[in-house]
Amino acid sequence: MVGSLLGLASAYGHAQTVAPPGAASAVSADAESANPVPQTNASPGNTAESAETKTAASAKDGATLNTVVVTATRRREPAREVPMQINVISADELQKSGAKTMSDFLAGEPGVDLNTQGGSGAGQISMRGVTTGEQTGPTVGVYVDDVAFGGSTLFSQGASFALDMSLLDLNHIEVLRGPQGTLYGAGAMGGLLKYVTNEPDTNEFSGQASLGMSSTKHGGIGNTASAVLNIPIKNDVAAVRVSAFSQHDAGYVDAVGPQAGNRIDRGDTYGARASLLLTPTSQFTVRLSAITQNINRNAPNYVAYDKSGQPVDGDLTTRVYAPEPFHQNVQLYSLGVEYDFGWSRFNSITSYQSVRTDQPQDLSVVYVPALAAQGLNLNSVVAANLAKTNKVTQEFRLTSAANQRLEWLGGLFFTRERSESDQGLLAGFPNGTSATLSGLVAPSTYTEYAAYGDLTYHVTPRLALTGGVRIAHNQQNYDQTTSGLLGGPPQSTSSPSSDTSKTYMLTASYGLTDNSNVYVRAASGYRPGGPNAQLISPITGLPGNGNPTFQPDTLWTYEAGYKADLFDKRLSLSATVYDIEWKNIQQLGAVDGVNQVLNAGNARVKGFELASSFRPDRHWNFGLGFSYIDAKLTQGNAATGTQSGDPLPNSAKFSATLTGTYHFSLGTYASYVGFSERFVGRRHSGFSGSSGRPDYPLPGYAVTDLQAGIDFGRASLNFYVRNLFDRRALLAAGTALMPLGGPALVSVEQPRTIGAVLTVPF
Repeated sequence: MVGSLLGLASAYGHAQTVAPPGAASAVSADAESANPVPQTNASPGNTAESAETKTAASAKDGATLNTVVVTATRRREPAREVPMQINVISADELQKSGAKTMSDFLAGEPGVDLNTQGGSGAGQISMRGVTTGEQTGPTVGVYVDDVAFGGSTLFSQGASFALDMSLLDLNHIEVLRGPQGTLYGAGAMGGLLKYVTNEPDTNEFSGQASLGMSSTKHGGIGNTASAVLNIPIKNDVAAVRVSAFSQHDAGYVDAVGPQAGNRIDRGDTYGARASLLLTPTSQFTVRLSAITQNINRNAPNYVAYDKSGQPVDGDLTTRVYAPEPFHQNVQLYSLGVEYDFGWSRFNSITSYQSVRTDQPQDLSVVYVPALAAQGLNLNSVVAANLAKTNKVTQEFRLTSAANQRLEWLGGLFFTRERSESDQGLLAGFPNGTSATLSGLVAPSTYTEYAAYGDLTYHVTPRLALTGGVRIAHNQQNYDQTTSGLLGGPPQSTSSPSSDTSKTYMLTASYGLTDNSNVYVRAASGYRPGGPNAQLISPITGLPGNGNPTFQPDTLWTYEAGYKADLFDKRLSLSATVYDIEWKNIQQLGAVDGVNQVLNAGNARVKGFELASSFRPDRHWNFGLGFSYIDAKLTQGNAATGTQSGDPLPNSAKFSATLTGTYHFSLGTYASYVGFSERFVGRRHSGFSGSSGRPDYPLPGYAVTDLQAGIDFGRASLNFYVRNLFDRRALLAAGTALMPLGGPALVSVEQPRTIGAVLTVPF
């Protein structure tokens, strides 16, 4: 990171997730609609076929899969006709399978990685291998309903703290692959992740209560509790929906050393949501919502591993010298206004959000002996990291009526972000006192204005062409003040920057038959550039070394896909091949001893994705997902320790998921049993030539999950077993301490966990 300390404060691991459960039509729901997304016939452990509307195909035994109608492009159309690779993950199915965090949510998605940093609340999302392992800004956009969430820059640490939203009244999670810059803006160069919440129903009073319990081998007893209440105020006019959620994770990592303890990674997550829906006329809709969430963990869940691939202090055990409590508070308030003119639909989306994350890290294992050699007797050294972002967004959008030969969409977007990063090295002495060895205070601002639009021309009933463009201009300012014994002489600097970027999208889709189509897509994406701090070099003693700014990095994705519903819609396929060219990659490097962001090198990613679902009869439902990613640098840079041919980190070349579910009746009650087998191949956690973030090879792994459930009508009971064979799968590794003689900090798959969820609707 920028400055002398920012590169020290994040030595956490990075997790790799796996390919998807097979879904018949893995699709996105309406990016604008506030309507709940009804569940289709998805199975436990399977990617759900969720969407705003759907129609069921008929068959003699009722075994066909649903046809899903979606608006991923903000126009309602059958999922099979959307010229893009899209998946939807049902929140209901996630709950049944025991999924609790983003790492669980994305465990079945092809080409999607979550580079976790010690547990829920801290992680970096990437798709299709578009990552350098340690991100500057986000490469995947995150939305909550219609609201762009999270910081856009390195200084807000927006890439490090991707929203890990609980299942608090969620309907589903949408995953859009490939650049989404024209419709969704900066940072969506690799794809988009969107949380879609349930909205109020103006016609029916309803609610639901849920209670879950789980037991983890080598850990303790966890629990979850949630409640939702939907209250109509006036039929067809107004309603309010409120929900609350609480979750306790019992932990499974033990500590030895000065801070010895059991299950040190235990923690709690709780939150609430309220939503008000007003529809005074059939054309006019107002939606107001508020979300708050808190994540509190006693410590991160990584384990120290040596270079031979063995845990340094024993199985699921690590050495801790000082406490590492993690705290994160998220608040999001939004107002959506929609008016349907008939010939077009107008939308206004206004939001305010704040994210505050406190993430200290114990660095004693390397710094205590190093400073002892210099005559300084310490008990501990902790890297403090407090990140705060306040963000305001405003979007106006006008969308033409559907089913026209010529369709269009246009919009304006504005965001203003104020962030602050407070970091430092804190020393603990034997007499119980403490001192700041070095410190950094770094406030920053980011302001962006953007205009976007696209045009679709239906050449024939089967052939459609779409073109889109987005023009965005941002202005940034970064201030940095350093101090402390090890920070050198106190320095203050202010660095401004601005840039203008354009993104483009071109697609062509052709309907082969009524139930199959092919498409080609070319789309670009970008991350904003920004300012670099111009500090006094500890090597040359001169100010202003390096580049005063870094430029946007850009990529183009070229893909071709095939989607089909076959055999009377018993089998659904979605297959995509793609080629990505990524240029001027933003990477962290050092110039004369000062950490900066550099535009260093290019990369190429080639890949293939498959999502499929097969229902041979009314009892069985199978899913198969597969991902192939070949991601390599085509040009390296000495300042970042990279060279041409280096594989990009945290992306398995091969990953796959196989699922199966059997539906049956137990007496008069609908029941099911199911399994999920997840496989992830070998990965790299860094670059082999890097002196700051060296590589730590991660072996491939396979994990088996089981599910079962019964619906009693007035209540349902679901059981699950995660990691059935108790595999010690190494998900990710943070390697920042290795150059200093320290271990790799590895995230390990949660041991075998057995649980149950009771849900009572009313």
